[in-house]
Amino acid sequence: MKSGVLGFLNRRLIPALTAIGDNPYLSAIRAGMVSIVPMTIIGGIFMIVANLPIPGWEQRIARWLPLLNVPMTATFGLIAVFACFAVAYDLGKQMRQEAVVSASMATVVFLMIQLGYNEDKKEWFLQMPGLGSQGLFTAILVGLITVRVQKYFTDQNLVIRLPRNVPEVVYESFLSLTPFLCLIVSFWLIRYVLGVDINAGIQKALSPLVFALNTLPGILLYAFLVTLLWSVGINGDNTMDAIVAPIFLGYLTDNAAAATHGQPLPYITALGFFTSFVNVGGTGATLALALVMLNSREPGYRKISRVSLPTQIFGINEPIFFGFPIVLNPVFMVPYLLNALLLTTGSYLLMEWGLIRKPFVSVPWTTPPIIGHYLVTGGDWRAAVWGAVSIGLAMAVYYPFARAAERQRLSAEAAVTADAGSQR
Repeated sequence: MKSGVLGFLNRRLIPALTAIGDNPYLSAIRAGMVSIVPMTIIGGIFMIVANLPIPGWEQRIARWLPLLNVPMTATFGLIAVFACFAVAYDLGKQMRQEAVVSASMATVVFLMIQLGYNEDKKEWFLQMPGLGSQGLFTAILVGLITVRVQKYFTDQNLVIRLPRNVPEVVYESFLSLTPFLCLIVSFWLIRYVLGVDINAGIQKALSPLVFALNTLPGILLYAFLVTLLWSVGINGDNTMDAIVAPIFLGYLTDNAAAATHGQPLPYITALGFFTSFVNVGGTGATLALALVMLNSREPGYRKISRVSLPTQIFGINEPIFFGFPIVLNPVFMVPYLLNALLLTTGSYLLMEWGLIRKPFVSVPWTTPPIIGHYLVTGGDWRAAVWGAVSIGLAMAVYYPFARAAERQRLSAEAAVTADAGSQR
């Protein structure tokens, strides 16, 4: 039975998911999302200052709030612009194009389609909602299309090539002239001549996935896939991030905007939900396993747990993951998957019932548990308490499986020792 399941995974599921993870377009999306995370963290710092959980803080900070909103607007409010540049830059490098030119063209095209016209003032202006979360998927699509068009024109030699003795920057700029013209004209026709609202169209097309990932069944399926991939030795977070990272980041941006305006936070599974509330000390809450086996009677388990504990506090769990191992080890795979599903369910329900604040502050994924719970919710002490409870629950799930594995290894070692003694 075990070999049949593992055989199916290795023959069918794993190759397909590996191909998805290696796809250059998805890889560019993943890289682009990762590159803009530091900006959301900086915006999150100002968000924390603006929403400190201190009685009377709102009144004290009121006069400074417009100034605090400036960095938040420059990060969260322009997140789509930076995403467009970053995605196009990474894909441009992969496609062996001039990456800066690729990113610049994509950004200009994206900004062009975010223009609106003020009938009263008779002037064009940038529509700010489209530069934030509402335009995030458009930004990614524009970045991918731009580089694909650029590469097609280059491969077909439909470009203007100047003599090689001209400065490099001039040579590269003229190479991009014909694909850039094609892109500008095409998007101008679609957006303004035909009047197609590109942002709205893309959001409508992706709305089923966007909706599903903020539901309990949807986020449970995501948690299951991430931990299943890790269980067979594939980085589940990286594989899935290309698909879900823009959605979670969009949730976080909307939550941050709602918090800024004193409105209810719309999304539970915003960026930070999974990294802080589910990946407690690493995917599968393996910090709990290290704590359970800290004083194991089996020397190997004991040593690996103690060596890995300092890194697991910061969410890095490779030492214990490959040291025990958890990968392709049914004894540990079962609680590994169970903990992800348990913590996903518990955290989701507590937020849905209003017992814990939803995430609206971006913090690094390496932030230690409990502290991360507290910060990502803007200083909710109840979230920090749940973080401590989560570690205890995960330890309880791991405990029987860990002890069973310990007994198996001790029995095997005893049998080897007895064999060696009988042969003397």
